[in-house]
Order: sequence, then structure tokens, then C-alpha cells
Amino acid sequence: MWNVAHGAHTPTITLIHRPTIFCSIGFTVAACKLPLRRGKWKPRQIIAVSSASLTHSNTVHSVSLSNLGPSEEHRQLLPQISEEDFVVVNFYHFVFIEDPQAEVSKHLYFMRDLDIHGRIYLNEQGINAQYSGPSKHALAYANWLREDPRFLDILVQVSPAIDGHAFPKLKLRYKPSLVQLEGDFSHVSLLDPSKRAIPLTPSEWRKRLETLNGKRDTKYILLDIRNGYEWDIGHFQGAQRPTVDSFRYTSFGLSQTKDAASDPLANVDKEKTEVLMYCTGGIRCDVYSTILRERGFQNLYTLKGGVSNYLKDEGSKQWVGNLFVFDSRLSLPPSAYNPETESCSTPQFSGNNAFARCYICNSQVSQLRHRNCANLDCSLLFLCCKECVSELRGCCCSECTSSPRLRPVLAGPQRYQKWHIYRDFKQEQPT
Repeated sequence: MWNVAHGAHTPTITLIHRPTIFCSIGFTVAACKLPLRRGKWKPRQIIAVSSASLTHSNTVHSVSLSNLGPSEEHRQLLPQISEEDFVVVNFYHFVFIEDPQAEVSKHLYFMRDLDIHGRIYLNEQGINAQYSGPSKHALAYANWLREDPRFLDILVQVSPAIDGHAFPKLKLRYKPSLVQLEGDFSHVSLLDPSKRAIPLTPSEWRKRLETLNGKRDTKYILLDIRNGYEWDIGHFQGAQRPTVDSFRYTSFGLSQTKDAASDPLANVDKEKTEVLMYCTGGIRCDVYSTILRERGFQNLYTLKGGVSNYLKDEGSKQWVGNLFVFDSRLSLPPSAYNPETESCSTPQFSGNNAFARCYICNSQVSQLRHRNCANLDCSLLFLCCKECVSELRGCCCSECTSSPRLRPVLAGPQRYQKWHIYRDFKQEQPT
């Protein structure tokens, strides 16, 4: 057992896990082989600390889960969550990482005993993480990361999981781009905050929307940087529906089109128009605002922490509907982030006829949650009313109902599993 003390302001870190290889300074362990099932072996990297490069940023810490479990901040956010209850954690941070591959290995080593599933990507410009696990494990990783001065001020957002893990497995790896965009934007630096949009706190955002909505002569644009299907179940009042169904193809303010119907930033005065951008957690806005800065847009503002942070602090004020999330839950009501916000089972008034409409019959849906087409070879993500779900047996169109790889209709908030689970399923054919 050994302790590492960083200073008076940080907790003592104590190793209480399984036995660990102890290395003196200067001794390097490049890899070791660990036994797997069925007699197979798999190499596993271990970060070593050399005497030539012993710094705070590259030291491997073994952490006690009892010391780095849920903080008081997270207990206040989710007072009903125990250490065994599953949660979903989201955060991102832009910071220079000299050796991201080594950073990935260090994170993998720390997480070797943690029950965590999700997507965690690192590169030279930072980290982007969405993952699930028992709160004791999920928050231990976030708090361990905060022990590193480079990640001290990350905004960690926590929400309850519905039924165990929200992700099928853990993907923790190096990725050239923290978010995907079509085109050559590899030159864009995300490390300079002055090149990104000005962040507004949730309260500042709400006040700005209330002020702008009362002044029709003010030049401003409320820009939803998400996908169209995300807008379909929830958005800020007054936001135009995005015309893309994949963020990587977003081109607001970049295309040559003069059609404001497809590009809200077309024909605007780049020096005088205020552009208020928002997305789910904030990273898409931070990345895209950097690109818009290069294109001459001067007055860019973004919602700090995204919609999820706003719903936690401000509830559903100025917001309509649910929030789309990229995990097995798919949709969360505002009450998931702020228990004091009343949960509404039926859609709220949007003022836009495209909101909460069935993909098949265009009627208004009562459940703000997407489903995948039952045809495995289609798997379209779409909104659907109960009547159409029953009539088309979970498919998005009549053509898909005759697919040879048809899955059963899922009831409730479920996601389809691997095809072999349904391979022998025989859907009753209509007469």
C-alpha cells in the first residue's frame, strides 16, 4: 500500500486494489501478458515513469474508489443515486496532450478494474468522453482525471441510467478528431479560447433569450448545431430545425448557398449579427464556432455545458420537449437533469409544425423517443406513433416489413441487440 500526496488541496490517493507491480524510478515496463479465457493471451500496455521525465502530468496513480467516489457536488445533483446505481457521465476538455497514445494507455491502466462502458477519445488537443457505469466507478474515473492539473476544471455532467449500462462496451482510444466534420479542418486549433464562441452560463443564456425574444428588431440568430432528428424531440423556442442528419455534414455559414431556409447564416451581417449556438453538451459548438471565427463571424455565443447543463440549472424555461442523447436511453426529459422540473408525457407546444411528428403518418406523437426500424438492413432512426408501430410492426415503411432480417417490435425504452439474438425470430405475417 502506498500514498501519493499532491498538496494540501487534493485528497490522499491510496492503493487498495489487487497487487500491483512495483517499479523503482528508471525501471520501465513496456508490456505484460495477461491470461484471458480459453488459454489466449493479450498484450497490455503499462505506463512506466522514468527518472528523466518524472512530472505531475505523466505519473500513473492508483486510486482508492472510497476516496474518489461520488463528490458532494454529484450527491446534490443525484441525491437518490447510490454507489451501485448506474449513471451516465459526459465531459470534454481542450488541452494540449504531448503524447496522447501514452495518455490512452495510462487511462486504460487505471480503468482495468472499473466497470465502465462508453466512448472516450483523446488526441493532441484534449479529451471527449461519454460513458456509463456504477456511480462509484464512473465518478472515480472522473475524479481521478481531475487530479491531473490539466483536467482540473473539466465540467463533469452526470445523469441517471435507465437499466444498467447505456453503452455496449468500452472504446478508449486515440482519435484524430474529437468530433467528426467533413472537409479539411485539421488545421483548426481548439486550444485558444479566444478563437471559440463566448460561453454563456445557463442563467445568462436564459436571460439573453428572454431579452432577444422581446426585441424583434435585434439582429440575432438562435442556431441549433445538432442534427434534425435531435431537434424533432426537443429544442429551444425559436430555433430553426437543422437540415442535416449528421453533424459531420454541417455547413452553416460555410456553403455558397444564399438560401436562408437551409442555411440560417446565409446573407447575414457577420459583424453585427449575434449568433447564439447550442448543442447537447457543448463540444460541437466549441469546435464549430472556431471554424466560423475563421470565416469572419464576430459575435458568437455558446451555451456553456450545452443543453444538459442548462436543464440542470434552469429546468425547462425556454426549452420545449426532451433532450436526445447518443446512448441507449435516446431521450431524456428535463426532469432527468433537474428533479424539480415536472416531466411531461406529451409534447409541449413548439410553434413549429415539424416538431414531434410521426415519420410515417405525420401525426403528433405522444412519446418523444426515437426507435430503430425493425428491418436490420435499414435500422433508420425515426419517430413513430403507436398506431404506425403496430401497423408496420416496428418498421419505417411497408417495404421494410418484408425484409428477410426482421426483428421483433420492441416495447418500452429498449434498443436492439446483435442480430443473432433475433435470428430465429419469425414475425407473424399479415393476412
